Amino acid sequence: MFFSSERRDFFKPLTSKYREQIVQCLRLLYQRLYSVQADYGHILSKDQILDIFDEALVRAPVLETEDGEEASQRFKSNREQSSWILKQLLECGWLIKQVDPATLQSTYPFTRMGRVFTQSLVESDATQIRTRHRNTRNTLNALEAFISRGEVYDLLDAYEYSERIVTDFTDVIAELDERKRQLVQEVEAQQLVQQATDQFFEFMEKRFQPDVSVRLSADSVEKHRDQISKTITRIRRKPKEFKAQVERQLRQQVPDLVEDKSRSVLWQILDTIDQRMTNAAEVMLPALRNALHGFTKRADIIIRQLSYLSVQQADDVVALCQVLRSLPEEEQNRRLEEASGNLAGMRLQWVDPAQIKLYERRRVRTVTTAVQESVSIDEDARREQMIQQFLDQAFIMDNKTLKAYVADALKNKGVVSTADLPVNTAHDLLAMAHAIEVGAVNNLSSDHHFVVRWNERQIETDFYKKVDEFLIEIKN
Repeated sequence: MFFSSERRDFFKPLTSKYREQIVQCLRLLYQRLYSVQADYGHILSKDQILDIFDEALVRAPVLETEDGEEASQRFKSNREQSSWILKQLLECGWLIKQVDPATLQSTYPFTRMGRVFTQSLVESDATQIRTRHRNTRNTLNALEAFISRGEVYDLLDAYEYSERIVTDFTDVIAELDERKRQLVQEVEAQQLVQQATDQFFEFMEKRFQPDVSVRLSADSVEKHRDQISKTITRIRRKPKEFKAQVERQLRQQVPDLVEDKSRSVLWQILDTIDQRMTNAAEVMLPALRNALHGFTKRADIIIRQLSYLSVQQADDVVALCQVLRSLPEEEQNRRLEEASGNLAGMRLQWVDPAQIKLYERRRVRTVTTAVQESVSIDEDARREQMIQQFLDQAFIMDNKTLKAYVADALKNKGVVSTADLPVNTAHDLLAMAHAIEVGAVNNLSSDHHFVVRWNERQIETDFYKKVDEFLIEIKN
């Protein structure tokens, strides 16, 4: 339960009229405790914390009330307000008071929830540049470390890094949309082309170059997606003993992931990482490119418009309008009538979009209409063609005929040699030459099939001077 007894009014300090000052105090205290400015060998006392709050109060203004008037100051000095802010943070659960039993010195560190929410407030500061583009590579490195060392903590690190990939894309897209709105608002309020140009190029140099451009090139999810997929496949192909040991460790370390006892936690983590990479590559990366394209396009349009307006300040049309304004009304009308007569020959019309159609060019079909005369075939050509057909038919040996010939030779015998195959006609001689093929092409029968074995010797027949002898056997 979040709103427990010590955090019942956790967000109360952020709802008062001094909320901006309290946020600034939390940010500055967090930087003194956990950033590069922190001195971990020295403990901040109460007086030092109050000094930090005094510095923060100078930076942050007091917000206006709902009726538009500034709230009346209830504190005599910043020191008194700092003490009140420290008391509020202690009562609402942002800070906790700890006393050293040896020195009886009091310290005021953040609570766990106070540190988590203050970190979000610090990261929301737009003046800080955060390079969070390494999560894709960190996911790949953690998976490879898990393969080499077999520690489940590396796998859990990869699981956490893969989650940050999608959230980082969401943060950058939201930041681009926010900067686009800020650019439009500032231009509408000031209309200064130089300031708008400086803000655009400042973003491109300080935010796009160190983070967004790296995310679209060196750390692109498209670049590392295949490597991560191959690494996950290597983990899936690990031995069963290794995967069983990892499964037991995962169920002990992260019992919250055990939704179904029959489902593997290891497989669930690997599937989740793979799905997150797919979402980042196919959904979030195109969305980031569209957001960046929209931001640069909007900035280009605004800068062009402001440049055009600044150039038009010295245009002759403006000078002409000023001259007309200084003339009497009758003279203005006369000159405008003359100008309208000179422009009467011009005719401006809008093109009807319904009349604009794109027609696909039809491909012209080529039809050959040439008529060729039939050529009569002489007697010699007809005779040669007929002889060729007879020769082709004479040497044709189909599987059915070959199978019947061998089966007839095996009627009274279980095994027959190719030397004993009967040859009574020319077709029998041709079938004997192809007899061994029944072992390869006639084994599809479900009733019986032929087995052909070489007898390891050569024989001489009436038709062949030397030929290998094979034994053909039929089996059911």
